[in-house]
Amino acid sequence: MSSLDRHTDYGSTPFTEAGIGRDPFAVFADWLRAAEEAEVYEPNALVVSTVDQDARPSSRTVLLKGFDAQGFDFVTNYRSRKGRALLANPAVSLLFPWYSLRRQVIISGDAHPAEPNVSDAYFDARPRESKLASIASDQSEPIASRDLLEQRMRDLLERYPEGSQIPRPEKWGAFRVTPRTIEFWQGRSARFHDRLRFTAAAGGGWTLERLQP
Repeated sequence: MSSLDRHTDYGSTPFTEAGIGRDPFAVFADWLRAAEEAEVYEPNALVVSTVDQDARPSSRTVLLKGFDAQGFDFVTNYRSRKGRALLANPAVSLLFPWYSLRRQVIISGDAHPAEPNVSDAYFDARPRESKLASIASDQSEPIASRDLLEQRMRDLLERYPEGSQIPRPEKWGAFRVTPRTIEFWQGRSARFHDRLRFTAAAGGGWTLERLQP
């Protein structure tokens, strides 16, 4: 049977307002922990969707690097397609697709470059080769061949031998996404899913509402 014809039953596990509290970051932390414990592949992987200055949308997968009660962080090349789009238009959507758990989280908000010390900390935590890769790559720009990229990496490995201090390039850093809405989706039988959405209130805090599936 083709995947286009298959109908998967997502089960009957409910996700209700009872006991959820009013802190979406706490709910997110619980769901991320559940994804980690279930050994979901790359549980911190998320799809970032942006709209550039010409109103053209684009999406790609990145990794969540951190979050707290103020927002969600991912890192990138600021000159990449998504970097340029966010610098021109900070509106962004984040999607965590935990398919095997029949769950997803959708975050809508605004993204802005993080403080330099935050980006420095994320860069310092990267493995040596990943640091050098972020220097070698002019992300999203065309290049004639893979061989040219490999040569750039070999040059950098020679320039920065094991144990060397590798400076964070100005083109690389973190974006902090300040959410306006955070929606938790859990699959149910007959496509009659549970959807609970938190919306940031003007005076602080969050409002919670159920959305129809």
